[in-house]
Amino acid sequence: MRVETGVALLEGDLVLDNATRMLAEGEQAILAGSRVFDLSGVVRMDSSALSLLLALRRSGNRNAVGKDLEFRNVPESLSSLARLYGIADLF
Repeated sequence: MRVETGVALLEGDLVLDNATRMLAEGEQAILAGSRVFDLSGVVRMDSSALSLLLALRRSGNRNAVGKDLEFRNVPESLSSLARLYGIADLF
């Protein structure tokens, strides 16, 4: 993950193997002032990607910015999974 002008750019794979690292990087981005997470650079993902986004939302809530977090360019497969679980409105 890299941050450019307050936008955290998620890149590569969002899979179970790197979910913990991505969460730590995302939390650091939130603490540094990022309010937008852009998923346009994601290559491959599994269901842990949805858990990652929910964890980032919770982290934002703990830091009083949760409602201000924005997820951009969420892949359709992840949006579909969120709809299936009834949590699409969080993204």
